[in-house]
Amino acid sequence: MKILHTSDWHIGSTLYGRKRYDESEQFLHWLVETIKNHSIETLLVAGDIFDTSTPSNTAQELYYRFLNEVSRTTCRHVIVTGGNHDSPSFLDAPKALLKAFNIYVVGSVAEREEAEVLVLNDADNNPEVIVCAIPFLRDRDVRQSSEGESYRDKENRLIEGIVSHYQKVYEEACKERNELGKSLPIIGMGHLFIAGSSIYKRSGEASGERDLYVGNLGQVSADRLPSFDYFALGHLHIPQKVADRETIRYSGSPMAMNFDEIHQQKSVVLIDIDDQHIDVQTIPVPAFRQFEQIKGDWDSIEANLKRLKEESFAGWVEVIYEGEEAIGNLRERVYKLVENTSIEVLKIQNAMLFNAVMKQYEKEVELQDLNPADVFDQCLTDHGLPDDQKVVLKGLFSEVCRQISEADNQKE
Repeated sequence: MKILHTSDWHIGSTLYGRKRYDESEQFLHWLVETIKNHSIETLLVAGDIFDTSTPSNTAQELYYRFLNEVSRTTCRHVIVTGGNHDSPSFLDAPKALLKAFNIYVVGSVAEREEAEVLVLNDADNNPEVIVCAIPFLRDRDVRQSSEGESYRDKENRLIEGIVSHYQKVYEEACKERNELGKSLPIIGMGHLFIAGSSIYKRSGEASGERDLYVGNLGQVSADRLPSFDYFALGHLHIPQKVADRETIRYSGSPMAMNFDEIHQQKSVVLIDIDDQHIDVQTIPVPAFRQFEQIKGDWDSIEANLKRLKEESFAGWVEVIYEGEEAIGNLRERVYKLVENTSIEVLKIQNAMLFNAVMKQYEKEVELQDLNPADVFDQCLTDHGLPDDQKVVLKGLFSEVCRQISEADNQKE
């Protein structure tokens, strides 16, 4: 059986306010063609199908159109599990209907572990593979709060709950395999942090140099999880093996979700199972938009923008000014350089100004303790604006924030 593993589509995502439906549509079209070209029989989607729990009508249309197109290919089975960005109830709502097309959805934790165990048949309707389809496990799914428990207690109980759930589902899969009387491979699907995995790496850095660890809460060591024949993971955007094992993999997101990911080679994973032998290889995903991140002093920024113009670059650019000279008209300079071109500058960051503003808070508060109004107010103060101008600008800023918060995400 040929299986394709992917995750973290984040349909409906934005980058600095720009919608990315066109990239998602191109990726899903590419995925259908890849399924056809490689004669894929099973597709595994390990969570974060959508970017928000309330996906827009456009995002939903892309998702259901893709499922419809896949159902008419060589792919006999599609398994979709929920991620932390997905609404469990939203994903689960059409599961009974989709099951009729051999599309199995596990958006939320099932009441009984055996409901997360799926037996997939071959073309002759004989059992061929067993899949443990486990969605993102929220705290409430695996842990009950106790009065007076410490942070460490919560952490330990959450990890124990995650490990216990995976083990129970795996045991149900083993039980199913024994009842079938066949030595079938067992594939796991999960949307979680495996301790030690890389979640962030800037371009140009050697693998592992910028490995960050998002706290310890909910992170599970690979050796505490079941020994699946293949473990299809979602949640982290960098494609990678876990614990240097070929059969435990994050497929990664198929698109760069921010400018720090633009130099990563995105991919999906092809798993070929033949008589208990498992062959794993990655298939590169093409970039569906051009990106460029430009950093440095003004001379460097100017030279790079001129280079992009000469190359007829047509894509999105992030500019980060890191010079020591104070430039008050940075935005005007940048926009003047890209006039009448296909270069779209999404963000211009004056690192000198940003660092000066944040330095005021260093000894007192952390960034996560500030709200947008606090940061905006500090910017106005540092610019030395008169009080009457500050009142007007703060009013306009509040109105922008209100419009953003009241936007109808479904109305697209």
